[in-house]
Amino acid sequence: MPQCIEQAIVAATALLTPSSDSAKLDAQVLLLSIIDKPRSYLFTWPEKQLTEQQQRDFEQACQRRLNGEPVAHIVGFREFWSLPLKVNPTTLIPRPDTETLVEYALGLELPTAANVLDLGTGTGAIALALASEMPNWQVTGVDRVADAVELAKENKQRLAINNANFALSNWFSAVSTQKFDLIVSNPPYIEHDDEHLSQGDVRFEPLSALVADDDGMADIKQIITIARDYLATNGYLLIEHGYKQSVKVQEFFAQMSYSHILTIKDLGGNDRVTLAQWPK
Repeated sequence: MPQCIEQAIVAATALLTPSSDSAKLDAQVLLLSIIDKPRSYLFTWPEKQLTEQQQRDFEQACQRRLNGEPVAHIVGFREFWSLPLKVNPTTLIPRPDTETLVEYALGLELPTAANVLDLGTGTGAIALALASEMPNWQVTGVDRVADAVELAKENKQRLAINNANFALSNWFSAVSTQKFDLIVSNPPYIEHDDEHLSQGDVRFEPLSALVADDDGMADIKQIITIARDYLATNGYLLIEHGYKQSVKVQEFFAQMSYSHILTIKDLGGNDRVTLAQWPK
């Protein structure tokens, strides 16, 4: 029998609590996707009765979440930097910690019409966030996965962000030899034997976007090394990394002759992004 909105949220929260530390929020997001209403609707019309179809769809969505499937994959979207991005299992789900990179990049002293490159763009989250805030910037996002590139293009078109473009490239392999004022990346940086790979949402995300050789440092080192040929004078490279990797990242930046090396903490107070400037 169909429930009202308030009853449905209460029941779903109780169901999901043993397997999720955000059970009530999960329930709310799942229900909103089914009834296609803004969040305020839950509080304005708590007594509104669900239809039988909505009740069935909601129960099925809750069961998928109970089985561990990420909410973002169930509803098909995840908000990042206030942008509703379409997501699917071919890419990483954008995370709030990555907004640290976006926020710091926007505060850098760059040319008015900066040329920006986002390596491993996935959904296009970082590229689209930067482009949406800086309409005079020209932002290029690349990814080695064709489905990810198509997803980023779809997000660009749906959000009508015209100063971002996306292309297929394995890091710099298909990037022209132009110079960039800013290069950003959230590359794979997790070690192969990390216990978190068998926990939570990451179980449903592509390993190729998560795991790297050399204790998680292989792709980071490759980017830092090659980026020197693509950075403009005094251009910046910003890389997201694991919270225990900041010292190694700083040391490699220094080894590769970068300057003004700095690590930034995320919302949880963990080392999350390291940037450096190419001075030559």
